[in-house]
Amino acid sequence: MTRILVIEDDPSIRMGLEDTLTAKGYEVEAVGRGVEGAERASSGKFDLIVLDVMLPDIDGFEVCRRIRNSPARKVAVIMLSARGAELDRVRGLELGADDYVTKPFSLMELLARVASVLRRAHGETIEPVALAFGGIDIDLIGQVATRRGKKIELPSRAFAILKVFARRPGEVVSRDTLLDEAWGYDDYPNTRTVDNHLVKLRRALEDEPDKPRYLITIHGAGYKLDVTREAVRFAGDRR
Repeated sequence: MTRILVIEDDPSIRMGLEDTLTAKGYEVEAVGRGVEGAERASSGKFDLIVLDVMLPDIDGFEVCRRIRNSPARKVAVIMLSARGAELDRVRGLELGADDYVTKPFSLMELLARVASVLRRAHGETIEPVALAFGGIDIDLIGQVATRRGKKIELPSRAFAILKVFARRPGEVVSRDTLLDEAWGYDDYPNTRTVDNHLVKLRRALEDEPDKPRYLITIHGAGYKLDVTREAVRFAGDRR
């Protein structure tokens, strides 16, 4: 069973995370202080650490540093913080965090992030190369899209966004994840930019853009490409 350690000082958030992750089938331990969390995380018993930045003794950045300098240095880490400044996000990732979630967040979003980070940690990092749904075929490598054989004109950024969704078919993808993976830190716009690009993508790909069937908004969480894994071809797939 996958084991997760939650390091969060707010009792209500800590209990909510513990209950939600347990209900999802994970084995969960939870602590409220950084020093204790760093010691437990360094034991090597866990597959993932969910780590708050603002802790009462040492902060999450220091906890992350200690974990990365311990025998359990390869354990996956998701950092949580009410501080959404880009420098804080960059600092967390530079210290070795695998993902960074800004409070407030929905539990649905966090579960999606947990599943995604665990997949990567378990070596499931094969990249998607093509998408096919609703009569639309998308070559993510050659950046060519067609609808029933007729070419659809899409900008390069659209293919980058579609690749983010293709890595997580049917899963909720937050705006922050789209920003991180489709834009990156060297070219970091605001979340409104994401919304504008999704509107354009719907116009290009949906039969009824105002009533999207595939590119769905999940209010308070982000978006999802509502397809199954069978709609995605990954590198090495023999089909």
